[in-house]
Amino acid sequence: MKKILFLLSATALFSSCELERLPKGSMDTDAVEQNPQALITGAYAQLKAWSDPMHRAGEYAGDNIMIRGASTDSFYEFISFSRTPNNGRLGTFWDASYKAIAQSSNAMKFLKEGESVDVDNQLGECYFIRGMMYFYLVRAYGRPYAQSPETNLGVPIVNGTPENPLGELNFPDRATVKATYEQIVADLQKAETLLTLKKGNIYASKEAAQALLSRVYLYMSGTYKNPNAQYAKLAADYADKVINSGNYVLLGRADFMRYNTYTPENNKETIFAVKRLASEFSGSDHYYGVGGMYANIGGQGWGEMYASAKYIDLLNETGRNDWRPDSYRLVDARAAFIEPTYVLDEKTKKYTEVFRYIKQDSETSKNYMQNTISRNGSTVIAKEVTKVGDSEVVDNYTLTPVNAAQGVYSFKHKDGRTYIGMIDYYIALNRAYPQFYITKASKEGENSHLHSPVISRLGEIYLNRAEANAKLGKYTEALADLNKIRTRAIENAGYSSLTAANASVLIDKERQLELAFQAERSYDVFRNGESLSRDYPGPQDQKVVIPATDYRVVYYIPQSAINSYPGVLTQNPTQ
Repeated sequence: MKKILFLLSATALFSSCELERLPKGSMDTDAVEQNPQALITGAYAQLKAWSDPMHRAGEYAGDNIMIRGASTDSFYEFISFSRTPNNGRLGTFWDASYKAIAQSSNAMKFLKEGESVDVDNQLGECYFIRGMMYFYLVRAYGRPYAQSPETNLGVPIVNGTPENPLGELNFPDRATVKATYEQIVADLQKAETLLTLKKGNIYASKEAAQALLSRVYLYMSGTYKNPNAQYAKLAADYADKVINSGNYVLLGRADFMRYNTYTPENNKETIFAVKRLASEFSGSDHYYGVGGMYANIGGQGWGEMYASAKYIDLLNETGRNDWRPDSYRLVDARAAFIEPTYVLDEKTKKYTEVFRYIKQDSETSKNYMQNTISRNGSTVIAKEVTKVGDSEVVDNYTLTPVNAAQGVYSFKHKDGRTYIGMIDYYIALNRAYPQFYITKASKEGENSHLHSPVISRLGEIYLNRAEANAKLGKYTEALADLNKIRTRAIENAGYSSLTAANASVLIDKERQLELAFQAERSYDVFRNGESLSRDYPGPQDQKVVIPATDYRVVYYIPQSAINSYPGVLTQNPTQ
């Protein structure tokens, strides 16, 4: 009896002649024809495994986070930009993506368009999942669209199991970036027309397809310096469709500050999310899931990655976010997703006041300092203790107020530099780094690391439209959208004007603040032709600058995929 594979692994899909063609996860054609929903359910299930490396590859390569030290985990390559083809997490990302592509493509073969509204909606779900997978693949493995998309390579377009999986297979090499995007757009536009049922935001929907198309066209819209007006207009048009649908609303400020705690179904701003359940979230998930690296909550999680000094400075740019328990006040609502680990003194059971600043240890290295302070009336003195051999050297510095009401002071160091810092409570260190925990990927419905990754939400769509309109020279419209997001986060702090001179800086800043820890940052930098630098404390090379044209902007195709691929699969350049 002829069979198709409904639980294809990447090694089965891209198998050599010697590999088993029909693994245990095979199903009789007749059985699938009676129940193609099994394939669709399987494709949704793949998104759970897919979402973990997808997040790490996108977020860790940006400048929102820092890690306490070098790691042997393969995700450290994302942080260090030391690209290799033998990365297990990238292999999982590739495999899960193509499993979802295979399952959604195979389901399409057993669904007849026009048979019923339900069948058409199932087809739409398949097209949505497939288009989404190709998009996330090409932005990781293909160069930014602004860079010669006609010749740069994207990813292989392999839509499902061959008609004769037992025959001699010869799959195509990687399509160009342009051809890959054409596949993405075709799939998502088809999904848009077929998806008419409202099953909730953990399933594909018309608006989910439109939201992703808004982002896809934004990626195709060129840079601020050299925009593509055709694609910028399409990005704005698709954003219009989502916004004007009236099916989603921006949460109010107070609710937004608890965004991570809501289940997707109970969040009116979320357009599409990958649903995770507490019942399937094992104990190890609280350590090895995304949130477990960002925080330790209730004794669970490694808590070894923190908000970067750059991100903290952006949050504090308009005014100090005071996280201290006895004077908690946040200027920027997005600071609610950061939780510093203040500790009580064991003897006094009180918090210890310190002056925290970032010191230039050498020409290539910066580090945090937390110096205890003493007060004499309005005079504040910071005591700095440094080790010199087996001895301690103590220096006392009188601080000069910069903004005393917000606890911001400066002083002239003996190294000749003037430093600015903040009076705060002592934050527990992991190695040399204060633990600014990140909770945006934790705390869903409970005090743990449960998290349903948000793929699209209305806040992003307003920012998409702002960027698209700015690239079209429609600065008044762009400013209105930009300020809609900014003033939700920072009350009465809207920008007064947006021009060709400042649009890229202001929109990029709001995207970084708003979409932090959602795996967007590094791609946003490079697709607009900008360079990425991480000149802040951490074990990363603080002085390296990665231009958008650098070979390390894209990841290597997993060597395991190349080895098992039935055909030529070209690797990305190694320099």
